[in-house]
Amino acid sequence: MRGERRLFSNVNVTVQPGTVLAVVGENGSGKTSLLRMLTSLLPPEEGAILWNGQDIRQLKEDYSAHLTYIGHLNGVKDDLSAIENLTVTADLTGDQHSLPSVQEALESVGLKRRVHHLPTRVLSQGQKRRVALARLWLSTHPLWLLDEPFTSLDTAATGLVTERIRLHLQSGGLAVVVTHHEVALPPEVVQQLRLNG
Repeated sequence: MRGERRLFSNVNVTVQPGTVLAVVGENGSGKTSLLRMLTSLLPPEEGAILWNGQDIRQLKEDYSAHLTYIGHLNGVKDDLSAIENLTVTADLTGDQHSLPSVQEALESVGLKRRVHHLPTRVLSQGQKRRVALARLWLSTHPLWLLDEPFTSLDTAATGLVTERIRLHLQSGGLAVVVTHHEVALPPEVVQQLRLNG
């Protein structure tokens, strides 16, 4: 619900390993709210969200340990460098990392070494988004929840992120992606859920 308005109801979808669920719809249709429910940040008003057949409300931290969430906002601290942001986040989420692996993740999203040590407040919006998305190169979690991952990215960066998602699916992971863009992956690995608000 948003105020008195029901965003969506009767959503029943199963996402299998090796697939991505693309959640699409108009602004205000509830896409981000659904993603926040999947992270357990927002409880559903009715029904249940299951992970391996168990309600995520009962699993609590055991469920959270299986997911990587990147919200619509970048979630980077302006006073920290790209390396520091990625290191702190990896520490908090339990992802294995070292300085070389953090640098490699940043380079994988197209950030040159000269910007790795700059405070992120001096980076462009596209560069900040790349810092946030570099987490995907360190993540070992099977479930990725991504809110508008392609926002502020140029064509090359969009291709890099799409390829990283493809490799994640290929290794048995799954992803839920809220997007206004087409997910450029083979149709057999993409499910679509349209919310009409």
